[in-house]
Amino acid sequence: MSDIVQNEKRVPVKRWLILGLVALGIYAAFIGPSILKPISPLVVLPAEPTGLFIGNFPITNTIAATLIADVLLILLAFGAYRFGKSGKLVPSGFYNAFEAIVEFLWNSVEGVSGKWGKRIFIIPATIFLLVFMANMVKLVPGFESIGYMKEAHGTKYGFKAVPLISDTLYTIDKGQDIKNASLAETASPAEGGHAEAAGEESHVVGATEIHEDKYYEVVPFLRGSATDINFPFALAFIAVFATQVYGVWALGLGYFEKFFQFKQLVNGGPFGAINFVVGLLEVVLEFAKILSFGFRLFGNIFAGALLLSIVGALTAVGVPAGLYLLEVFFGIIQAYVFFLLSTIFISGATVSHHGDEHH
Repeated sequence: MSDIVQNEKRVPVKRWLILGLVALGIYAAFIGPSILKPISPLVVLPAEPTGLFIGNFPITNTIAATLIADVLLILLAFGAYRFGKSGKLVPSGFYNAFEAIVEFLWNSVEGVSGKWGKRIFIIPATIFLLVFMANMVKLVPGFESIGYMKEAHGTKYGFKAVPLISDTLYTIDKGQDIKNASLAETASPAEGGHAEAAGEESHVVGATEIHEDKYYEVVPFLRGSATDINFPFALAFIAVFATQVYGVWALGLGYFEKFFQFKQLVNGGPFGAINFVVGLLEVVLEFAKILSFGFRLFGNIFAGALLLSIVGALTAVGVPAGLYLLEVFFGIIQAYVFFLLSTIFISGATVSHHGDEHH
């Protein structure tokens, strides 16, 4: 009886916490001051510089995100190595999930590649883990919304800068957009334009001089790795190059006979000439694989990030949470598709085009 009374008096803390956060989001997005309202993203295809360098090599925001994913993978591998050396037979918690992922990948490779699975496994599995980690890291809140101010010019997208902490940390105000600024930039100082005049207030934040009457856009310090076309195309090139390496490893130089079928051209008659042309088309197909791999991953991840940003700016409450779950799902699917296609192509290269397997 006492347990029933206690349950009746229990306050649903989680429920009220969620309702409170939803109400706070509605206030910030639709009711409160314009400085709190979400802003639609600036759509930029090329990676943007962060101002950091490794030697003379500039670090862009997508390279920085990739380095973070690399570091997390290295720490994960080191942790798994230490767990393996500990002598424990049954993993738990995080390592249990990691073991399940690796076991699933291994079963997939072994089912496709057979005896070559152990040699092939490292390439597609590494690609999967890197793409998966990069896709998950970019979903961390603030990942693509924290950066440095860059002045917007002409009809470009931009907003007015507003100081948050003693002129060292700024944000942008949706209530002051570039449509008003573009007219003011063309006006003379006497007409209230943006030409620099005596007494104009400005503050230096990092390497950027912030003027309170100019308009800015935010260049994020971090951006999703796969939203830079160089990332998926680099992985695509590695996968296709590995296909040729494993083909030569399994079949020797005879692997290239499927591309250049000179014997068929000389001795095969009309059908031999057709086979020779088909072999040349196989060369074109290898390059087409790079394009297919690269654009598939780039298109899906870039479109997903853009959709999440735009819909988040329009709705702000409720819908973005569902989109985040959808992005997690698509991030896993895209990593697995890249992994599976790499496995199939590499495994296919280890089998003779005549139909018999070379040992």
